[in-house]
Amino acid sequence: MVQSCILRHQMNGMRGTLTHIKAPIVSELSSFQNYFKETMKSNVPLLDTVTRYLIKHRGKQVRPMFVFLSAKVCGEISESSYTAASMMEILHTATLVHDDVVDDAVERRGFFSIKALWKSKLAVLIGDYLFSRGLLIALRKKEYQLLEILSEAVEAMAEGELLQMEKARRLDINESVYYDIIKRKTASLITASCKAGAASVKASEHDIEQMGLFGERIGIAFQIRDDLFDYGTKDVGKPLGIDIKEKKMTLPLIYALNQADFLKRRRIIRLIKNHNTKPAAIKEVIEFVQQSGGLEYAKTVMLNYRDEAFKILHQFPLSPARESMEELVTYVTDREK
Repeated sequence: MVQSCILRHQMNGMRGTLTHIKAPIVSELSSFQNYFKETMKSNVPLLDTVTRYLIKHRGKQVRPMFVFLSAKVCGEISESSYTAASMMEILHTATLVHDDVVDDAVERRGFFSIKALWKSKLAVLIGDYLFSRGLLIALRKKEYQLLEILSEAVEAMAEGELLQMEKARRLDINESVYYDIIKRKTASLITASCKAGAASVKASEHDIEQMGLFGERIGIAFQIRDDLFDYGTKDVGKPLGIDIKEKKMTLPLIYALNQADFLKRRRIIRLIKNHNTKPAAIKEVIEFVQQSGGLEYAKTVMLNYRDEAFKILHQFPLSPARESMEELVTYVTDREK
């Protein structure tokens, strides 16, 4: 009896951890490691060196988890599921490599970026190579539905990035434009991961679309959580005010500006336009957002999107995979970094 209580307590303590979330797909994720390494191999020595470095310093593999859990919620994981997971992870890696060039980033996840180690020209070529590799995997395996899903995600991400750059020049983003940007730029890859997972097990068109809507909702919530870090007080491994330096109009800032009077709004916009790299200006903008209720508003919106994601997910039968998916949703929205 005592041992049973201890075990139950330990299991409850594990709930919400990545180890517990991965439980229904742990064997698939283990097999995926070798599958992904083989997918990334190249006969060009320099390319092989760079891709091995990328594999070694990968993140938490959240997108493959979304693929495998979506597949298991809708059916039984197949060879196509591994193809889908590889495609999404390659695409995600490609976007990070290109992002580091655009942002002139020296580090990625605490390690030197590809741009820092091999310079921008090679980093751009590596990103291009990864994009093409992701598409070729689908073509060679005749996974045309997965190819369509991936291609739509690539298109949406590029559109979202360009739309954000266009709006950053004028700082005239309202909430509807903000949602349009992050739906394309961030949520599209999680949307694609969930759709691809469902498609890989031959789910119905309805279930594939519902999984896509689920991914979109959680992708938006994921980005809002990331936006909140920029105005927080905790050390999350990301400098405060980085979005301000890049003139990104995120939800906490948009809300705060909408609550401000004309003079205050004009001052804050002027600081972001003309003094966005000065510590004193960044501090003033952060304090303005914190005092205007921007953080509380953004968190409420994030939780609303999370609730919508749960409602969609609950249309599917209860299973260990669905429970883990729910925990994964909570994990990405409650995360501290």
